[in-house]
Amino acid sequence: MPQHFSDAGSIADAILQQTGKRIVLGLPLGLGKANHITNALFDRAVADPSIRLTIFTALTLEKPRPKAELEKRFIGPIIERLFGGYPDLKYAAALHAGTLPANIEVIEFFFLAGRWLNSPHAQQNYIAANYTHALQYLLAKGVNVVAQLVAKRSVGGEARYSFSCNTDITVDLLKARRAGQASFQFYAEVNSELPFLGGDAACGGVEFAGVLDNPALDFPLFAPPTEPISDTKYAIGLHASRLVRDGGSLQIGIGQVGDALAQSLILRDRNNTDFRATVAALGHRAPPPAGEDLAPFRLGLYGVSEMFFESFLALIEQGIIRREVDGAVLHAAFFLGPKSFYRALREMPPEQLARIQMKAISFPNEIFEDAEQKRRGRIDARFVNNAMMATLLGAVVSDGLEDGRVVSGVGGQYNFVAQAFALQGARSIITLESTRRAGGAVASNIRWAYGHQTIPRHLRDIVVTEYGLADLRGKADHEVIAAMLSVTDSRFQSELMRQAKDAGKLARSYEIPPAHRDNSPERIARALRSARDKGLLPRFPFGSDFTDTEQQLIPALELLRDASASPLALAKLVLRGMAGPGPEAVPALQRLGLDRPTGLRERAYRLLVSAALAQSAGQ
Repeated sequence: MPQHFSDAGSIADAILQQTGKRIVLGLPLGLGKANHITNALFDRAVADPSIRLTIFTALTLEKPRPKAELEKRFIGPIIERLFGGYPDLKYAAALHAGTLPANIEVIEFFFLAGRWLNSPHAQQNYIAANYTHALQYLLAKGVNVVAQLVAKRSVGGEARYSFSCNTDITVDLLKARRAGQASFQFYAEVNSELPFLGGDAACGGVEFAGVLDNPALDFPLFAPPTEPISDTKYAIGLHASRLVRDGGSLQIGIGQVGDALAQSLILRDRNNTDFRATVAALGHRAPPPAGEDLAPFRLGLYGVSEMFFESFLALIEQGIIRREVDGAVLHAAFFLGPKSFYRALREMPPEQLARIQMKAISFPNEIFEDAEQKRRGRIDARFVNNAMMATLLGAVVSDGLEDGRVVSGVGGQYNFVAQAFALQGARSIITLESTRRAGGAVASNIRWAYGHQTIPRHLRDIVVTEYGLADLRGKADHEVIAAMLSVTDSRFQSELMRQAKDAGKLARSYEIPPAHRDNSPERIARALRSARDKGLLPRFPFGSDFTDTEQQLIPALELLRDASASPLALAKLVLRGMAGPGPEAVPALQRLGLDRPTGLRERAYRLLVSAALAQSAGQ
């Protein structure tokens, strides 16, 4: 049975005594890191240069770090409210400061998006890996210590533990150890907020060398607040929802598009007439896609996804995900979400929770093991994942830049694209916002070519932007280019078409059909206005940790941020703000500490925020 510890320093000393001064520490992706144990080992290595500490992990979670003044005023109280008491990981702080000692190495295979773009150590020590390959690389590094956050409960007077949020690599690690393919000491840190999930996630204390269990060290789980869903993301979600087949299977990737898709599926099931009208308005004059399904869900869906988050929970609660496979309506490998998501799992009746089964990452992301059984369960599978950019020839850019810097990681995206080609009736759906703001200007996310690819063009399938669906599978290059141009923002269509023609990949006589020549944000806003006004497409469909005043401020601050890149737009806001704030703006100004400004800077902020509030409210 494991040793029990009440302080992290003692468990760090026990690890060093057991393992020696060469430690390869494996930490779960995301939520499941044992922060106190990790920090104690880090402190020992900082104090003793003879200790060699390698940390192998992914998705290091960090509190937001606001920079601009208004951002600090807005986010500061939210950070304290949502993350107060969460222990920062010391290795991350040292990486940001450039003070990581020479005897400590940090290796990640998936980054928190954009967080490590300018960290040489992080960029140089990144390992490019499919999620399912990370186990092999961890074993190759010689992992000898694993530290994980766990849930605990007493069953018949005996302590039982749950890997809860992270069965992903842990389950297969333990399997490798039992097979004699790995030798490591496993240490657990108990957290009372972590939901207890059974099945493959549950284990006895026999698996652990030591357990850190002290209520005084309990900390709130990392709970990123849900972000508002824009018109662009709702349009993408609505288009993607047309491809989900009743009785089929569903995987959704990380991002707000997942929330938009889930709400679109709920709208399709509960308000089918409004759903069809909204889809028709969005589709404009474009022909419907092949295999379109607009009907409510008579049979329901089965969820199989590496990540489990609140969108899936909403679909389960609404009875849309209800088709059982091996006793479960959802199989997943890790989870992350807002506080309400964790609370819902903790309070869920046991019989309902049993229908959500956490598995090793190899289960949702691959079909090699138990292939026939998985094929029977994954009927008409739809794998929906987000991208940063795509080319006119159908290659997808999701994880990095063409100068080699890594934004996030491949994760499971390649796994799911490959499954879409391996399973009968399955499709890979890559979702993509057609434009982004870059240096104060609007740029296209659809490019003629790009110097980095995550998914190569020979695995092109379906690409969805706010302007529609491009079905690319099995199509000739000229057909693929035409389809991609049809979902490109019209401000960039002509130049991209010219590049394709100059390369000899598109006939000189080709013209974009009239149905796709008015791809503009304004058309999308018009198409969604009725559903928005009816409350069918709320900015926060599954609740929010933001207060009502904060929700009022979010679009205003976004508008102000965009205007800051344009002197003309900023000048218009200044003129509008001269009229002074209306009474509806007072709570928002109070929230930012601008209700009684002192000094020129605060007066300027008050003026700009007042104008942005009025404009975002349509006044």
